[in-house]
Amino acid sequence: MVISGGGGNDQTPPVGIYRSASRLESFMRSCNVAMSVGGSSRLPALVEALERANRTGDQTILRNIIERAADPRDFLSDPGRLDAVIAYLNARLSYDGLELQRAGPQVRLGTPGRSASVVDALAGAVAVIDFDTVNRDLDRALASAENDPEDAVTSACSVVESVCRSVLVELGEPLPSKKDIQGLYQAVREPLGLTPDKPGVADDIANDVRTILGGLNSVVNGVGSLRTHAGDAHGRERGFRRIDPRIARLAIHSASTVSLFLVETWQKKFPARQLKSH
Repeated sequence: MVISGGGGNDQTPPVGIYRSASRLESFMRSCNVAMSVGGSSRLPALVEALERANRTGDQTILRNIIERAADPRDFLSDPGRLDAVIAYLNARLSYDGLELQRAGPQVRLGTPGRSASVVDALAGAVAVIDFDTVNRDLDRALASAENDPEDAVTSACSVVESVCRSVLVELGEPLPSKKDIQGLYQAVREPLGLTPDKPGVADDIANDVRTILGGLNSVVNGVGSLRTHAGDAHGRERGFRRIDPRIARLAIHSASTVSLFLVETWQKKFPARQLKSH
């Protein structure tokens, strides 16, 4: 009902938008699931493709299908139907402890009550500037926090690294010899005017600003160290968890705060230049 929009002769009001056989094939291909209607009916072919995707147990594919079914771009002419689709899916996702959530202009699958304003703000900012690399890392971090916190920490670190690399490339600055999160952040501070002796700040708040900038530096170092000691970038023992989802979300929120500040600083310092993904 949600993906297909119902059968051609079905009198039941559809929840989603109607998709023809060719559009259903395109929809499933965009989710990395092969589907061919051929000589059969479109609905049985769709059910077979969905069951096959479910049997793989690939959570990324299943997540993509659910989020793709509620892609706001498909409902630009009928936003009310998008609300109905989200409500319909959430009523069923709640039994698995999941829910579709608004994140800027996008809809993402997450855990009820776990959406954070700073993460939403970052998602909205990077969507506006077409920052695909950051969006992918952020999506991966949010999806992994509950079931794979080590991977979530690695992805959170990658968010900051992606922002820093893009800023440096757009400014024509060389990448540092040490391309980890600490090296990239140190390299981007000066061209964005984020050094501790930041000029142009009123004397009565200069110390406060320096303290906050020093705090950002500590956050960057902390996220980088956590990735080294608890992330999955360097391998891990089977079945062993170094951290719990609570710490993973702390890393995601911290990395998102730093990244959002860098993006907004870029937009303020270079308002006429668009930041692209690299």
